Amino acid sequence: MWNNTKPSYFVLLGLTNDPTLQIFLFALFLLLYIMTLLANIGIMAAIKADSRLHTPMYFFINNLSFLDLCYSTVITPKTLATLLSVTKSITFLECVMQMYFFGASVSLECFLLGIMAYDRYIAICNPLLYMMVMNKMFTRQLIGFAYLGGYLNATIHTSCTFHLPFCRSNIIDHFYCDVPPLLKLSCVDTTMNELLMFIFGGLAEFSSLTTIVVSYSYIISAIMHIQSHQGRKKAFSTCTSHLMTVSLFYSTIVFMYMRPSTSYFMSQDRVASVFYTMIIPMLNPLIYSLRNKEVARSLMKIREKHIAKIL
Repeated sequence: MWNNTKPSYFVLLGLTNDPTLQIFLFALFLLLYIMTLLANIGIMAAIKADSRLHTPMYFFINNLSFLDLCYSTVITPKTLATLLSVTKSITFLECVMQMYFFGASVSLECFLLGIMAYDRYIAICNPLLYMMVMNKMFTRQLIGFAYLGGYLNATIHTSCTFHLPFCRSNIIDHFYCDVPPLLKLSCVDTTMNELLMFIFGGLAEFSSLTTIVVSYSYIISAIMHIQSHQGRKKAFSTCTSHLMTVSLFYSTIVFMYMRPSTSYFMSQDRVASVFYTMIIPMLNPLIYSLRNKEVARSLMKIREKHIAKIL
């Protein structure tokens, strides 16, 4: 019987015990991670290099790419290491840090997607006031509040989780340190932790989602009042990338965290977590580069410059 309330390390069960499948997953996840790095760094480089992209909208897209890069990096390298490891262990401190920075990045992305919806609302509904409202100071203040809220949310979840006694086991039925599988290791009542996760996690999601829904209700109304078909198409095209990102992010995060503990099934959650931690951070920059002609044009110029240097 495990009775160490503060173990020096945890064991991550990971995704599979099949050695052949582990090698396949290692190759797949490594490819996904490389693509994530290249895509997000490419977006950030394009925005920095092109002065035409030095606008509030691209400032937020740049921060989104940075966050995708961060939370993918918090999870994927350790997952790759455990796939090839025999022990599959993670130290107590590493587990704390992984949960903290992953939780902060996820909360930050919630707030950032809400901010981006507000940015699109001002751009489409009040275009003449856009640069006055979304000035450099205000956009940085918005990002500052998002970071404050994200790290505060992560601090609450992480501190409450790791103050629990882990007396059942030190084996985490997951491939990274997350709140639900860690709560299952505690031998005390975790109802308060689940309530805190629901309240504070829900607050971040609800405030962001409310901003998105309200902003887009005004945006759709404004677009419907545009007389020309071409004008409506152009206005809506500036929102499609954001809407696709919101749909991917929220459909997964609601499934992952906004459920009672009795409905958690680790086999299903592990699959959802792969999509959430590895695929979405790779898809977001692809969505913005493929759906946004200005970003695609800047990326092509960077590519052409590198090819010219090689030749």
